[in-house]
Amino acid sequence: MLKVRQSVRDQAWQRRLAPDDHAASAIVEATGCHPMVAQVLAGRQVTPAEAPDVLKPSLRALMPDPSTLRDMDEAARLLADAVDAGATIGLFGDYDVDGAASCALLARWLRALGREALVHIPDRITEGYGPNRPAIDALAAKGIEVLVTLDCGATSTDALTHARDLGLTVVVLDHHQMTDLGSPADALVNPNRPDDLSGLGYLCAAGVTFMALVAANRELRNRGHTEVPDLLKMLDLVALATIADVVPVRGLNRGFVVQGLKVAKAAETVGLSALVASARLKGPLQSYHFGFVLGPRINAGGRIGDAGMGARLLATEDPQEAEALARELDTLNAQRQAIEAEAVESAIASVERDGRAEGSVIIVREPDWHPGVVGLIAARLKERFQRPALAFSLSAEGVWTGSARSVPGVDVGAAVHALVADGFATKGGGHAMAAGLSVPDAQFEAMSEALAQHLAEPVEVQTATSSLQIDAVITARAASLDLVAALEEIEPFGTGFPEPVFALPSHSVRKASIVGTNHIRATLSDGDGGFLEAIAFRAAGAPLGDALFAAAGGGPIHLAGTLSRNSWQGRDSVQLRIVDVARQTDA
Repeated sequence: MLKVRQSVRDQAWQRRLAPDDHAASAIVEATGCHPMVAQVLAGRQVTPAEAPDVLKPSLRALMPDPSTLRDMDEAARLLADAVDAGATIGLFGDYDVDGAASCALLARWLRALGREALVHIPDRITEGYGPNRPAIDALAAKGIEVLVTLDCGATSTDALTHARDLGLTVVVLDHHQMTDLGSPADALVNPNRPDDLSGLGYLCAAGVTFMALVAANRELRNRGHTEVPDLLKMLDLVALATIADVVPVRGLNRGFVVQGLKVAKAAETVGLSALVASARLKGPLQSYHFGFVLGPRINAGGRIGDAGMGARLLATEDPQEAEALARELDTLNAQRQAIEAEAVESAIASVERDGRAEGSVIIVREPDWHPGVVGLIAARLKERFQRPALAFSLSAEGVWTGSARSVPGVDVGAAVHALVADGFATKGGGHAMAAGLSVPDAQFEAMSEALAQHLAEPVEVQTATSSLQIDAVITARAASLDLVAALEEIEPFGTGFPEPVFALPSHSVRKASIVGTNHIRATLSDGDGGFLEAIAFRAAGAPLGDALFAAAGGGPIHLAGTLSRNSWQGRDSVQLRIVDVARQTDA
């Protein structure tokens, strides 16, 4: 595309669809949609027959029978039993958005049936990920009879055996990778368990939880309950978790997000509405806001504050409590951003100083890094160097605890499971794009070598085939609100259904300046009277930012980015989010 073989981010630009591909015209004929919409759909291998479900996804059409999930009928029976018996139920969730949303879903479902749940979200630093004996003992001491783990528990054999020994009924609702079926749970629902044939492994935990509640509602109706909770009003939580947990937005997930955004716009959830207000969001909610504005605020509690705040916010029906929690999470998020910025700057400097940017995996560690931001450090390193990245901090017990983030095509979750199986890590788990692990200090170097060897081949393949996929070529003049409105019809975008990327050839950068912490705002000109405002996130000090400043006021360059609607003071305009730049001399 535009003869760009090596951009400033070391990527070739490739046209997503061949010029003679007729798939887009077939989609236009089948649906009557905007030609650019058809171009985007065809570029994501959507067929004319599938296009109507993508354009207007129906949850009724996309939702399979929950019983297709292994152990689902038993889980539904146990939940219904607990409701009918008036049993005290304890919920144990993960400390991220998915865990918070899953706990809030089940807590709100129980409340609608006249039951209150005891919720425990573990502290990231003192407890770590997943169920643990002391927390289970504390819940048991409060009288729980049923323990439900959400977004965790699938591989927690020891802790759940302890729960069973205490006489608790145990239900697991999870989605993380599993290598065996040694769990002692009474019911374990996980589309990624080895013997599950549902084909729903792309769901996040909130999606699994929603399906479990659909099954539980059916079970209650079969027992004679005439009224059951309205689950459709809780779809905003499923949508939030689906986007924030970076799972594919195809199939059922697409239905969850599209319908969940409608619920969110209707302000059905008190806590979510309070979070929107505290984030000072204007205009209609989009999936982007879930992933990059609201999700980080909910995560802030689990990273550097009270891990249970996110779950309480999403579960509460008290506007005053919601406002107070949202305000505190907003403050914590600002603190998290400051901590993250300093740590990321240090990490990038160490990688570049030591010449580690070209290996199969980037591994950094610093004893004093806050454990709550190591995942964010790994994510920023992955973005900067286009490699799987891991960041570690040192616990009080002398164990390196870290998080991993990966690039498409490289399964870091499987790699971490292999490290645990081979004795290089004492604890670990996750999924293809993200994972966590604990490594004794004496094993760290050996772990690093083993991981580099494990990932060498898939990273080499990914690097060799890495390119920026371009959906179409446009000019600043063509980047209209009408085009943005047409593209909004096929939201949400995300993993498995990426946001369309447009190339703007031979455009001038009229001016460029740093805004916020390290973002760059620019004004682009196509030389024919067309102007477009643009922004490059986290680009200051990076090759992308350097190229924009070098081009400001000079000759034309090629730019690539995504289009979005920018709402400010009641006025809408088009904005380009710049993702790459190529000098014309590099083409």
